[in-house]
Amino acid sequence: MTEGTAEPGTESPTGGKPRLKEYDGEGITVTFEPRRCLHAAECVHGLPEVFDLSRRPWVLPDAAVPERVAEVIRRCPSGALQYHPAAGVGAEEAPDVPTTVRRKPSGQLRVRGDLLVAGEQGVRHETRALLCGCGASANQPYCDHSGPCAEPDDDVAEER
Repeated sequence: MTEGTAEPGTESPTGGKPRLKEYDGEGITVTFEPRRCLHAAECVHGLPEVFDLSRRPWVLPDAAVPERVAEVIRRCPSGALQYHPAAGVGAEEAPDVPTTVRRKPSGQLRVRGDLLVAGEQGVRHETRALLCGCGASANQPYCDHSGPCAEPDDDVAEER
């Protein structure tokens, strides 16, 4: 496992890249951006042998086959979890086609597709994001549940 040395979720001192925690496995590397995690728990419910919050490190990519790890990561609605397959093991995550945008009752925008998201970190290529709709997030444009959109993520299961 490789981890950044600064506080989780803070920007790099060298210019705007978000802090990522990396968990290296034989066939897949899992990255986690703590500031984007909204605790939908798709990972821990979907693959508890890989994602276990009571353990350190909490992500063990080799505890399941890479294809299954990737499948569960794609359920992460916020995009806090991402993956990169080892060469020759699998493909990078393909964006949903067509791109979809759904406004949740709390105001958040759940976006999936081939995305370019502009924020403090610059423009980022994304396939999944939960964007702030209330303007209160300290992690703009991503939602951090600090404002009126701090409601439970009730509709995650319906999107599978």
